[in-house]
Parts: sequence; C-alpha cells; structure tokens
Amino acid sequence: MELPLGSDPRTDILRDMQAALIARFGPIVRPPEKRRAPEWVLVHGVIGARAKTAVSNASTDGLLAEFGSWDAVATQSVAVLEERLQRQTFPGQSARRLHDCLNAIIAQRGSVDLGHLAAMETDDAMAWLEQLPGIARKISAGIMNTSHFDRRAMVIDGHHRRIMQRMGIVPGKADTARAFDALMPILPPEWSAADMDEHHLLLKVLGQNHCRPRQPVCDGCPVRQWCATGAL
Repeated sequence: MELPLGSDPRTDILRDMQAALIARFGPIVRPPEKRRAPEWVLVHGVIGARAKTAVSNASTDGLLAEFGSWDAVATQSVAVLEERLQRQTFPGQSARRLHDCLNAIIAQRGSVDLGHLAAMETDDAMAWLEQLPGIARKISAGIMNTSHFDRRAMVIDGHHRRIMQRMGIVPGKADTARAFDALMPILPPEWSAADMDEHHLLLKVLGQNHCRPRQPVCDGCPVRQWCATGAL
C-alpha cells in the first residue's frame, strides 16, 4: 500500500538535515538578482560539464555580451564557439552541444525563447527540455528551479546524488533521473522552490567539505546521525 505524502520517515530526515546544515554552514539563499532568464540557465548548464560555476558564469555572460542574443550565438560555427569556450573543461564538447541545442530550439520555436514553458506543468516542461540535445535531468531541473520560473524541482548534481545514496535516502545505483524521481515525492511538502535550491547548495558544500567522493570525512559531519554509511 502506498504511504500518503509526508508519512515517509525520510521526509523528516530531510527536514532535520536542512536545519543541521544551515546551523553548520549558515543559510545559502540565492538573491532575486541571481535568478537568470531560463535561456541563460540552459546555456550555463549545457557548457558547464565538470567546470567551476564561476567559470561557466563568465563564459555564459561573455557569449551573450559578444553576440548580443542567443539566436546570434546559434548562428556561430562550432569552431567559433569552441574558441570562446576555452575556459570550460571540455570546450569542444561544450561548443558542439551548445550549437546543437540552440538550433534545435530554433527549429521548434522559431527563436531561442523558452517563454512557452511558463504555461506548462513542471513535469511537462522538463520533459520538453530533455528532448533537446545535451539536456538531461540536472539541467532541466535547474532551468525550472533556479531561473525566473522558480519552480519546485530539485537540482541533483554529483555531490547531491552521492550524499543521498550514502545516507540511504535514494537507491545506491540510481542515476540522476532515478534519484530525482525517488527524492521528489518525499521532499517536505512545505518546501518552496527556494528551499529546494538552498538544500541543493547546502549539500554541495557538504560534499566538498565532508562527503567527498573518496575518503569522506565523517568525523564532524553535521548529518552523520542520519547517514546509513557514516553510522557504520
């Protein structure tokens, strides 16, 4: 029998985790001026594989400043885009994916404009995004959550997924899409889009400081009491 929403004990763990993480690291709230247009967030996600956020921010802003619009960026050759994306970890891959993604949007919508997603349910909007080249669950959730759309969609990166797996909250072999599908139904129902964004950012800090890919530092971890792995 399916349990009613909110009755899963993992929901309470997530609430307690959030409070413990804020107590340790302080609140991490994205100010309104840091919420960008969905098209900007899409480009940032497509070019950002394995790159630091600040680097991808600069590259995304640089493309828009130089060419003036995302439609103009789409007309550039892959070679030109690769030259502009040399700061990215994988400039060639980033350039190809960006070129293909922007032009796929133009083919369907006439221009690089994601405004039509505002009228769609979040799941439907994410499904539309994920049929584009280079867009998987992390990027589609990011577009819906961190842009002006401000929707309830949890962004799950490598840190987030690893922590949720080690804690036993999502299946150990879940990829990002499966982790998202497992996590969304058990999130505290009172959490807003901003709360989900903060949760993601707090887990990123936790992953960098304690729950590292190799040799995690469990001593002093603020959420160890709820962790299936750290309690061993």
